[in-house]
Amino acid sequence: MPAGRRDPAAQSARRPPPLLPLLLLCVLGAPRGGSGAHTAVISPQDPTLLIGSSLLATCSVHGDPPGTTAEGLYWTLNGRRLPPELSRVLNASTLALALANLNGSRQQSGDNLVCHARDGSILAGSCLYVGLPPEKPVNISCWSKNMKDLTCRWTPGAHGETFLHTNYSLKYKLRWYGQDNTCEEYHTVGPHSCHIPKDLALFTPYEIWVEATNRLGSARSDVLTLDILDVVTTDPPPDVHVSRVGGLEDQLSVRWVSPPALKDFLFQAKYQIRYRVEDSVDWKVVDDVSNQTSCRLAGLKPGTVYFVQVRCNPFGIYGSKKAGIWSEWSHPTAASTPRSERPGPGGGACEPRGGEPSSGPVRRELKQFLGWLKKHAYCSNLSFRLYDQWRAWMQKSHKTRNQVGRTLPDSRRGTRDRPTPALAGEREATRIESSGSGDVLWGLSREGEDPVPRNPRPI
Repeated sequence: MPAGRRDPAAQSARRPPPLLPLLLLCVLGAPRGGSGAHTAVISPQDPTLLIGSSLLATCSVHGDPPGTTAEGLYWTLNGRRLPPELSRVLNASTLALALANLNGSRQQSGDNLVCHARDGSILAGSCLYVGLPPEKPVNISCWSKNMKDLTCRWTPGAHGETFLHTNYSLKYKLRWYGQDNTCEEYHTVGPHSCHIPKDLALFTPYEIWVEATNRLGSARSDVLTLDILDVVTTDPPPDVHVSRVGGLEDQLSVRWVSPPALKDFLFQAKYQIRYRVEDSVDWKVVDDVSNQTSCRLAGLKPGTVYFVQVRCNPFGIYGSKKAGIWSEWSHPTAASTPRSERPGPGGGACEPRGGEPSSGPVRRELKQFLGWLKKHAYCSNLSFRLYDQWRAWMQKSHKTRNQVGRTLPDSRRGTRDRPTPALAGEREATRIESSGSGDVLWGLSREGEDPVPRNPRPI
């Protein structure tokens, strides 16, 4: 062998043997290691008991090996040695065990009850199943995302935990005819759920139920009757964007796209928006969004970061009169309102595009604006864009007056604050004049003077 290389056989001999993993398995009649001349039996074998029951078990040794008697035997449960006072010798080869007021099994595959010889070797083992029969499954809910599949989930029951392995089967069939079918794709959206991927009929109600079985019994849920068209849902609306509305410090604009999964089907959708401030966990929900894909949040706090989410509910699919199921909320989208020196109302409402604002203060302000405009400008072609510029101009004027007031000397500030006859005649006026390039926003004018445009810009 070349120098520097080790003998593989010698290296293998020096390597320690691998550790055997500890497997919590139920050992049935395991022979004593190394003897092979005798066996032991635990009775009863693999019992199933209700919580709170008592158990009397025996370990009987067969054969006559030297030193193996009932006095040298002991019990373990899940690897822990049981106190000797729980055992009693019945005869030279039989050791009895009495357990009272049993708790639920620590593992659903059964607790390990093992009989040991004096030297600790395993003579026999038994699985001990202690638990509860299943209760009737409740709260079955189902939904479909493409009108070809169906996903359902349920709650195990009032107590839920049975301490035993419990099998749940989702069954379904057409209401008036057809045979029972069993769902096959389980745990798709949680531990108690199942997905039916195809072969479902439309315009025909289905009956759906869940059966639960374990070693102590079985239970069946109430039957849920549904039409696939009545349980349609969608993914959350994608591409949610939140932005400022010009210089308005109390509003944010929210826009989103309709879920693409149902664009090929005849349906309408209604939306909900919820929002919260950055340092809060409490969401405020806006319900009056209708079927629009844009909305304004009004009455917000200036200079504040808001998180916004949107969800969708389809309805009217193929003429169905029932609303669908709300989708999950979209991922949060953040935006901040402009800062302001004056406190905002701090309310919050939705101003749908093209509709009347739903906020009380905003509605009153808009009515004042429209009334003034009708009286002085005789303009019937109005828009939210014009209203936004009018509000932005008003807020800018308010800030300018505040800044001038702070920069004036104390000796002049009192005079400045008092209205003068010249300023008393000054009116804040907005006039619209149509031109080929669009509408122009005009500025202040005094009574008796021609209105002069100040920084005119297209609307």
